Amino acid sequence: MSSKGKKPAKSAIEQVVAREYTIHLHKRLHGVTFKKRAPRAIKEIKEFAQKAMVRQILLSYIKLLSPLSFAAGTSDVRLDPQLNKKVWEQGVKGVPYRLRVRISRRRNDEEDAKEKLYSYVQAVNVKNPKGLVTVVVEE
Repeated sequence: MSSKGKKPAKSAIEQVVAREYTIHLHKRLHGVTFKKRAPRAIKEIKEFAQKAMVRQILLSYIKLLSPLSFAAGTSDVRLDPQLNKKVWEQGVKGVPYRLRVRISRRRNDEEDAKEKLYSYVQAVNVKNPKGLVTVVVEE
């Protein structure tokens, strides 16, 4: 066989990256019952992180046209306890309108892990998260 058809393999180390996003929680929680707003916000943050990491993998692989691009995201999303406190800070009803978060893809060191990588979401303290754009963070 010729070596033309083979794609260069991406290692898990190359996929370790951190980005800062602004999540507009107000539009994601519109119409949600007051007593369910903070729990739903946590679920929406996890869903956002999962989609954001898949999207970044898709964008990086679109040049290669790899058929594995859809399965390359991290479905294992873990939240920082400080992020949880930030969401619950003003109670179950008072979820912040916008939240600035840092989503970092990290290597999973557990032996029996299903995936090589996981996403870790942390809160970033900013005065006003409105209008900020996505930034790649060097760790």
